[in-house]
Amino acid sequence: MLLRHARSLLFLPASNARAITKARSLPCDMVILDLEDAVPDEAKADARAGAVAALAEGFGGRITGVRINVEGTPWHGMEMVAMKGASADYVVLPKVENAKQVRDVFSVAQKPVIAMIESAKGVLAAPSIAAGEGCAALFIGVNDLRRDLGIPAGAGREGLTLAMQTVVLAARAAGIAVFDGVYNRLDDLDGLAAECVAGHHLGFDGKTLIHPAQVAVANEVFGPDAQALADARRLIEAATGTRTEGGGEGPDGAVRGADDRDDACRGGARSGGAGGRGGGVRLSRHTLCRDAGLRTMLASSAALRSK
Repeated sequence: MLLRHARSLLFLPASNARAITKARSLPCDMVILDLEDAVPDEAKADARAGAVAALAEGFGGRITGVRINVEGTPWHGMEMVAMKGASADYVVLPKVENAKQVRDVFSVAQKPVIAMIESAKGVLAAPSIAAGEGCAALFIGVNDLRRDLGIPAGAGREGLTLAMQTVVLAARAAGIAVFDGVYNRLDDLDGLAAECVAGHHLGFDGKTLIHPAQVAVANEVFGPDAQALADARRLIEAATGTRTEGGGEGPDGAVRGADDRDDACRGGARSGGAGGRGGGVRLSRHTLCRDAGLRTMLASSAALRSK
C-alpha cells in the first residue's frame, strides 16, 4: 500500500510491548511507534531499542513509521541514527517549522520523513516544508496547534479550518500525502466519525489515531463505499483492458478520462487495507503511483537503502 492510500494511521507507545503485539492483528493501514509524547524520559532508551526490535519482526505488510523526538532534545540524534538501521518505512518528525529540520533528519536517517505541522510558524512554512528534500507527507498536529493559536480546549475545529486547509494545499501543491490530526475523546465514536467526514471533505487522505477502537471508523469514512468500489473496478477494467494512457467507458456508459481512471485506482487501493489485503483492486506500483512527488521519494528511499 502506498502512503497516500492509508486511511488509518495508529500511534502506539514504543514502550508498550503488549500494544505493539496487538497492532499486528488490527486492520490499521499504518503503525507509528511513538518515542516522543507517549514515552516518559526515563523510558526512552528502552523504547528506542524496543521499536527497532518490533520493526525487525514486522507488522504484516502494514506501513510503518517511528515518531522521534524533536531537535534539541537529548534523544534526537540517537534516534535519527537508530532509524538509519531500522526497518521503518518512514520517520515522523514532530513540531516542524522549516524545511531544514526535515532535510537534516532525512540525511541522517536515510528514510522519507513525515513532517508534523503543530504551530503557527509550521502552518505558514508548510509549502516550503512539503516541497523540501526528504518530505514524504504532512500530519497536522491539532492539539499543539490549538495551544499555539490560543484556541480554547473545548472549542470546535472552526478556528483551525484555515490552518488545516493551508496544510492540505501545501501537500497537494508538492504532490505528497496529508493526514488529519488525532481525535482525543476515546469514548465518542460518533464524534470521531463526524470529524473524519469533515477532514475527508477538507481533502485529507486519512486520519491519525491514538486507540485501536478508532481504526474501523477511519477505515469506513476514508475508504470507498460499496457502490464506489464497484464502479471503480469496472472503470479500471474498461480503461486498462484496451489502453494504457487514455480513459475508458464508465459504469454509466459515459466516456471517462485518465483522471477518472486514476481516481478509481486510488479508491481501489484504499479498499485493500493493511498490506493491500481485503479484496482491493491490485495494480502495479507504477499504475498506482501517479503522484510524481511520492514516486520520486520512493525511488530516492530505495536508492538510499541499497547503499
